[in-house]
Amino acid sequence: MGMQKKRTLSAALKILIGIVYAFPVIMCILFSFQNNADINRSPLHLFTASPTLNNYLYVLKNIPVWTYLKNSLIMVVMTVPVQIILASLGAFAFAFFDFKGKNLLFTVFISTMMIPGEVTIIAKYMMIQEWGMMNTYIGLTIISLVGAGGIFLLRQNMMALPRELWEAALLDGCAAMKYFWKIVLPMCKPIIASMVITSFIGMYNSYFWPLLVTTKSEFYTVQMGVAQLVGEAAYGYGYVLAGAVLSMLIPVGMFIIGQDSIVEGMTAGAVKS
Repeated sequence: MGMQKKRTLSAALKILIGIVYAFPVIMCILFSFQNNADINRSPLHLFTASPTLNNYLYVLKNIPVWTYLKNSLIMVVMTVPVQIILASLGAFAFAFFDFKGKNLLFTVFISTMMIPGEVTIIAKYMMIQEWGMMNTYIGLTIISLVGAGGIFLLRQNMMALPRELWEAALLDGCAAMKYFWKIVLPMCKPIIASMVITSFIGMYNSYFWPLLVTTKSEFYTVQMGVAQLVGEAAYGYGYVLAGAVLSMLIPVGMFIIGQDSIVEGMTAGAVKS
């Protein structure tokens, strides 16, 4: 088999796999433009002769979408910058400084990644309740400000940087924090961009924790708003599908814009000089 045929088959296989993974999303979008009668007919038809925007109009009229969107974006803005700053500072300390017990501390810290979040969710909830942070933006975001995963990724990336550069900077009298801001962070831009995008999508899509710490609708997030529409499914699945499509626009847009940064960030530091 020639090289050209192999490339053609490989491209066809990738397209097929992509369609299989994207098909539920495609169905969601197409059905969101159908009325209840079209959605419930058997067999299902992906396309309808009379597309409608009534499902979207219903969602925008009966659900405070803009309030929920604002809350989700506030969570993202409060969380992602702090995550990146704290993770980069922690990674810088583990990568460039030598202190007693560093390896043990790093091992213990990274081992927390193996603990399922559900194990500690009750303790976190009790902490938020005790501190009076229910129905507050701080309560929604405080448990997500620091993560071992981000520190681990950045540390591995920083350790791939030339050690001679750090030693030369120290000999020239460069302060550690100046080296961090002027040299290390610019060289870690790909993985930082990747972390920003993945953290953005993760926080935007969070549902379980906001459900626990909010009892007032003015603090509900987009995903909680979509969940409210499930009760309307008895009257029309189109409402739920329209809400799901509206909620996915921002994270999908972020992923499309930053997909190259995600790939570059995940492979940064894979080869150590």
